[in-house]
Amino acid sequence: MNMHLDLKENSYDIVIERGILEKVREYLDLERRVLIVTDSGVPQIYAQTVAKQCKAPIICTVESGEASKSIETFSKLLQTMLENGFSRKDCVVAVGGGVVGDLSGFVSSAYMRGVDFYNIPTTLLSQIDSSIGGKTAINFGGIKNIVGAFYQPKKVIIDADLLKTLPERQISNGLAEAVKMALTSDKELFELFENKNISDNIDEIIIRSLNVKKNVVEQDEKESGIRKILNFGHTIGHGIETCNTEGLFHGECVALGLVPMCSEAIRPRVINVLKKCNLYNLTDFDWNKISGVIFHDKKADGDTVSVTLVDEIGNFEIKTMKCSQIIEIAKDCLKG
Repeated sequence: MNMHLDLKENSYDIVIERGILEKVREYLDLERRVLIVTDSGVPQIYAQTVAKQCKAPIICTVESGEASKSIETFSKLLQTMLENGFSRKDCVVAVGGGVVGDLSGFVSSAYMRGVDFYNIPTTLLSQIDSSIGGKTAINFGGIKNIVGAFYQPKKVIIDADLLKTLPERQISNGLAEAVKMALTSDKELFELFENKNISDNIDEIIIRSLNVKKNVVEQDEKESGIRKILNFGHTIGHGIETCNTEGLFHGECVALGLVPMCSEAIRPRVINVLKKCNLYNLTDFDWNKISGVIFHDKKADGDTVSVTLVDEIGNFEIKTMKCSQIIEIAKDCLKG
């Protein structure tokens, strides 16, 4: 299946097909120097499969986890490209999850003021969400995604067969973003979560989620308006993610961040779906630390922040609220 994301001169295709990794050279221009970025948690056979189809591949493996979204790793990748004579005609291919995609995209945007970037997401979360839209970033000063650029890939390749090696917890981690998009924009997708077997419908979940994000990004490429709905759940979620000592994943934190932003009328349905997805993981949160993170969030303006609220499934409202008010609502909703 081919999905076209229309951004005028920055437009690109999202190609969705099981088994496509084995023939990816038919879709990407790999007849040049190719920096393939992957991480230690991704089966190495995936990067090697891409490399075998390249004219001049170099595989660079970073450590798995958020710590790799750093100035140091960013610098290491740039140094690798410089030492290997990469020019503006060469390219970067990300083979991994959201960390690899964010990091590789930012490197692509910066090297010689921009080289071609292809994204091959290998986790459900990145296939559903972070692989499209052009947000690239690294973490800095303890703040997530605070340094980065909008830089669109030339093409995104989505192969659901790559999910077969993912642990169940990582599948749940990705489902959080699909639930997020269902709540704001796709009532039928939310009802799928409620009424059907999730694993039997993973292809439909990926496609419907991508359609939501595609439509939003086409309207608002650089988050000046409606694209803010893609941050639904992230204000509290990022606070929990930054401060949690329980090792919660990004999607697990975002899932919890959705609950306070939903009306009391739908909150029980939301919690039931999160439980079905193994995403309702309450613990003892340090709300003072979380509050500090929210006040320093890149979306915050002084003591207020723009958030997305969902009163009924499939509809949303963007509203400016005091950070302290958001914290109080979250504390009340997420009691361990």
